[in-house]
Amino acid sequence: MNLHQFRFVREAVRQNYNLTEAAKALYTSQPGVSKAIIELEEELGVDIFTRHGKRIRGLTEPGRAVLKSVELIMQEIDGLKRIGNEYAAHDSGSFTIATTHTQARYALPKVVQAFTQKFPKVRLSLLQGNPKQVADMVRNDQADLALATEAIVNADGLVTLPCYQWEHVVVVPPDHPLLQSKAITLEEIAAFPLITYDSAFTGRTKIDHAFALRNLKPDVLLEAIDADVIKTYVELGMGVGIIAGMAFDAERDSGLRSIPVGHLFGSNISRAAVKQGAYLRSYVYTFIELLAPTMNRKLIEQVMNGEKDMYEL
Repeated sequence: MNLHQFRFVREAVRQNYNLTEAAKALYTSQPGVSKAIIELEEELGVDIFTRHGKRIRGLTEPGRAVLKSVELIMQEIDGLKRIGNEYAAHDSGSFTIATTHTQARYALPKVVQAFTQKFPKVRLSLLQGNPKQVADMVRNDQADLALATEAIVNADGLVTLPCYQWEHVVVVPPDHPLLQSKAITLEEIAAFPLITYDSAFTGRTKIDHAFALRNLKPDVLLEAIDADVIKTYVELGMGVGIIAGMAFDAERDSGLRSIPVGHLFGSNISRAAVKQGAYLRSYVYTFIELLAPTMNRKLIEQVMNGEKDMYEL
């Protein structure tokens, strides 16, 4: 038996058992395909296909098992080709990252800059969405890696790696009374209209949980997916903002002041996620290492292979 026979069996099924179309797809002759399949059946001692005259009509019971093995073999062959391609051109290719606005705007610029300097031939793409959407993009092979905080750690079919820890801050205008508080409390914050993230984004669940534990029901005036939008409305005096600490820059946001509130809402961990069992090019490992300085390739491989639990990290 040989790989050509496996390809012919797989393509015959893909072309709805039409050997003429299978031959066209594989740039060979129909008699050659038919002969190779018959020789494989003779070698295995079973019929792979049911027939009506000279035409194949479907898979036999053993044929279904054969096809399953053929698909696995061809997947491994494709994997070997990818490995060969990587080592032949280890510094080029395409790399797609799915992420949320906050990560793309505040966490990734320096990492992307360092990555592109190291791998100038790699074509890098950024796709944006909410945490569930970016997880689905990786699951559906639309992206190689997802980066988010919410709703990604327990996503089915993905392996996640902790990248960095961050906390929320409250942002207010320079003359706001909360700036006079020596130890800001949830009750003090809840006394003002709030402007913060949409429920699916950037640690919002921790914010809601903290208030709920104290039986507080703050007036959430506005929800957004973008910290810049939140800061804009805070500057207009419409309420108190709660944003990711990474989204505040004292020089850039000179019209606002920030108040650390990690003691109220706890810390958050942003995570990178890749598809379980995925083959990662070497530059993907480098990107994760740039994003998460505490990670290295060996550690990433241990998590990918199930040798180390991500919660141990």
